[in-house]
Amino acid sequence: MAEDVNRDLRAARRADTEVRVIEAATELFAERGYVATTLADVAKHAGVGARTVYVRFATKAVLLQRCLDVAIAGDYHRVALADRDWFQQAMNAPTAEERIARMARISAQLMARTGALLRVAQQAEAIEPEIAERAQAARTQTHQAIGGFFRKLAADGLISNETVDWVAQTGAVLGQAETYVLLTRTTEQTIEAYESWLVETWTRLVGLEGHS
Repeated sequence: MAEDVNRDLRAARRADTEVRVIEAATELFAERGYVATTLADVAKHAGVGARTVYVRFATKAVLLQRCLDVAIAGDYHRVALADRDWFQQAMNAPTAEERIARMARISAQLMARTGALLRVAQQAEAIEPEIAERAQAARTQTHQAIGGFFRKLAADGLISNETVDWVAQTGAVLGQAETYVLLTRTTEQTIEAYESWLVETWTRLVGLEGHS
């Protein structure tokens, strides 16, 4: 019994330490950029020993990736986005309009959480092969997820199947993080405006404009 309690306490401390480090790193990466942020700086900002950060994350690239994972998910649980309830609700809502609205909301919320870190990751890609590799894998996963969303709309009879390949490819590009970064840099759109743009653009893409 005592051993179980001690084990739980140690796990809780480890989890608390991870939260403090990731919050500190996210703040510093956003403020200073990738190159100017060091693991020692993160440790000091988090109020933990430098060795703790090095042992847990090993490299700055690993830490940035973990910060991105947490920002994308919105929590510290290691559950794939596709397996989360809110993603499944977007995939299986009764109408195409509702599915598009839900998916646009998910995308906007995700970008709101990750926008600053995405810009940091773009800087880091040029000097960190590990981050470049993970970033490309993330692009592929996003493309497949959003493309799959449109293919399911067609498979469920909610949109035309005639041009589904083109719709899936185009819709996936519109939903990529780089599109968000470019759009907000170019037009200084708010998250709310981005979400509305995504709903309208995806709706027009699948040929539902003017439908009630």
